[in-house]
Amino acid sequence: MAGGAREVLTLQLGHFAGFVGAHWWNQQDAALGRATDAKESPGELCPDVLYRTGRTLHGQDTYTPRLILMDLKGSLSSLKEEGGLYRDKQLDAAIAWQGKLTTHKEELCPKNPYLQDFLSAEGVLSSDGVWRVKSIPNGKGSPPLTTATTPKPLIPTEASIRVWSDFLRVHLHPRSICMIQKYNHDGEAGRLEAFGQGESVLKEPKYQEELEDRLHFYVEECDYLQGFQILCDLHDGFSGVGAKAAELLQDEYSGRGIITWGLLPGPYHRGEAQRNVYRLLNTAFGLMHLTTHSSLVCPLSLGGSLGLRPEPPVNFPYLHYDATLPFHCSAILATALDTVTVPYRLCSSPVSMVHLADMLSFCGKKMVTAGATIPFPLAPGQSLPDSLMQFGGATPWTPLSACGEPSGTRCFAQSVVLRGIDRACHTSQLTPGTPPPSSLHACTTGEEVLAQYLQQQQPRVMSSSHLLLTPCRVAPPYPHLFSSCSPQGMVLDGSPKGAAVESIPVFGALCSSSSLHQTLEALARDLTKLDLRRWASFMDAGLEHDDVAELLQELQSLAQCYQGGDSLVD
Repeated sequence: MAGGAREVLTLQLGHFAGFVGAHWWNQQDAALGRATDAKESPGELCPDVLYRTGRTLHGQDTYTPRLILMDLKGSLSSLKEEGGLYRDKQLDAAIAWQGKLTTHKEELCPKNPYLQDFLSAEGVLSSDGVWRVKSIPNGKGSPPLTTATTPKPLIPTEASIRVWSDFLRVHLHPRSICMIQKYNHDGEAGRLEAFGQGESVLKEPKYQEELEDRLHFYVEECDYLQGFQILCDLHDGFSGVGAKAAELLQDEYSGRGIITWGLLPGPYHRGEAQRNVYRLLNTAFGLMHLTTHSSLVCPLSLGGSLGLRPEPPVNFPYLHYDATLPFHCSAILATALDTVTVPYRLCSSPVSMVHLADMLSFCGKKMVTAGATIPFPLAPGQSLPDSLMQFGGATPWTPLSACGEPSGTRCFAQSVVLRGIDRACHTSQLTPGTPPPSSLHACTTGEEVLAQYLQQQQPRVMSSSHLLLTPCRVAPPYPHLFSSCSPQGMVLDGSPKGAAVESIPVFGALCSSSSLHQTLEALARDLTKLDLRRWASFMDAGLEHDDVAELLQELQSLAQCYQGGDSLVD
């Protein structure tokens, strides 16, 4: 590629981060397979930003995510820690011992039927124990699935999804997966529950050196590394792992962008007192420490609140999802993430991670909120101006940062992406002589329509906007969440029978918002109500009472940064 890709290294820390990451990488993989689609503008997004090329010991070219993920013992199911792409029984280390051997073989987890079907389409394990990958078109992406030779892939059912590896259809490099063996994924004992436990993991030489070795492996092969994106669980001890990882990145790679996505799974209930208190403490400690060491931090959740009081999950007009299923929640968050990260993944005129963070985080506002319209409601025969006018003066996207409804709050700066709208729909095709219904209908380009809409909505806000033809891919194993949509995600009066949704238009935004003032102050109020003597087990994980007092002060100080009036207009 001319000029070289601006590479990004992704870190996935935690099990829910694994769910979001699995959907994210599946969507990147599906987009690679459609790169030659004539209906789409070729080369809008640069896959080399996220992927790396390689070669197996048998000379097979590979194209795998530039990824380091950390999870707990027992979380991989049938996925091997070294992955399956470079597997070769012939190259196993020779055993020098000539005496009697006793072999203890751990019983393998059964592979999800969906993955068995996927692997049969991707390649074959030959009789000599070597994995033979089918040819990769243009050297990148998965081989195309042709209905003439390949049976229709299975769609995983919700009941069959236990862990994120049950639906990951992307091959990983052997240096991607790093397991924390001292804590268990399942069971009640040996859990990574507290922020202090997570911090202590990366203070241990074993895990710190392992992470540093993997970072050096990926970073040293990059020509133009722009930075790191961290997908990190906030609700459990991985908030501490993420905080320590961000600190390490800031120390070793100063000047690079570090954008952290703090992830929280579905709704919680009042009856789970210890879990809720731990969730509150982990979230508060995680957000503040990550904000210190990151260029930008954005909490992502379908819940209505970050605090102790449970709020109903958010609603999408054209989605039917089960908020109790990580498989569903993570799919929606991955779709939003795939859209709001577009600026630093563009082929032409990309916005670097550092510049994106600088634009959104001025005056100390390093925390932002996210929102998305999934799918963007464009009906057959409508133009982009028609669809935007339907929103009226309301905020067009659903909030995804558990900071409440954005109506009545003030936006200081925003980065907006609209993708998946056909070029023919960008502007209004009025009959000559027909007066335009609005100023948007008088615009001559889609970019002008979007920019003018944002200017009308929030006149004195610093806005960056991008309009892409490329839609977001939602092919299997993405769950069936859409109601009344065509295969291309257009909103219909009735859902067509037997027509699965393959791609959708999405409207997404990152916003520095005054809603964070109320959210951070509410977190601080909830913390002051806690009797820490009741939660000694959390404090025993390596935190002092002074740490909580300092946390409260930092929360209140950061909250003040977002105090700037409660309306959109001064």
